[in-house]
Formats: sequence, structure tokens, C-alpha cells
Amino acid sequence: MRKLLGLCAGLVLAFVVTHAAPAVLAATDVTGTWTTQLQGPNGDMTLTFHFKQDAEKLTGNVETSMGGDPAEISNGKIDGDKISFDTSFNGMTINHVGTINGDEVKLNVKSDGGQMPPMDITLKRSK
Repeated sequence: MRKLLGLCAGLVLAFVVTHAAPAVLAATDVTGTWTTQLQGPNGDMTLTFHFKQDAEKLTGNVETSMGGDPAEISNGKIDGDKISFDTSFNGMTINHVGTINGDEVKLNVKSDGGQMPPMDITLKRSK
């Protein structure tokens, strides 16, 4: 009986390691469009992030609902569920550091020169 239980446990473990674990351990691909809403002095504003991931490298741009040229993403990196990148806006560099969780990215955003107070934002993947 013990041998049978041991054999069953071994088969279940082998199945989990070969089938379920790779899906859990696979890197998240953030390629696509993500949005968030911010409250500004002139009302609500939508930020739209266009991400392109190539292994651990992240590129793309960020658009605002106010128009203007998109801000290009630089220094973009993905490491497991960690994400980081910079954008430039009105002469300041804005640092973004956060965590990916499925169809949601939580970011801490701050300017490198302190021109903008730090804030936390949550991006949602556009369907």
C-alpha cells in the first residue's frame, strides 16, 4: 500500500513539474496596450502605454489624452514580474518601477530631479 501511495505521489509530482510549473515560471509578456486614469489640475487624464517586450528588453511609448507627441520609453527592463523604464517629458526624466501581475501593472512613478512628486499608478491591459 505504501509503495502504491509513493508511486501515486511521484506521478502527481512529475505531472506538476512537467506541465504546471513551466506555465507559472514563464516570463510575463507585457507587449500590448495598457491604460490608467489620472486626476490632474485640468480634470481627468488617460495615459496609454504601448509596450513592446523582447525577452528582458522593454521599448514603446506613452501617450496622454491631452495630445502631443508620445514620450518614448528608454532603459526598459523586465525581470520576472519586475518592470522598470524611463520616459522624458518637458525636460525631466520620469522613472517608473513596479510589478507585473497578470493584466495589471503597479508602478511607482517619480522624476529623477524631484520636479514631480512620487505617485503610485495601476495600469490595466487593454482588451
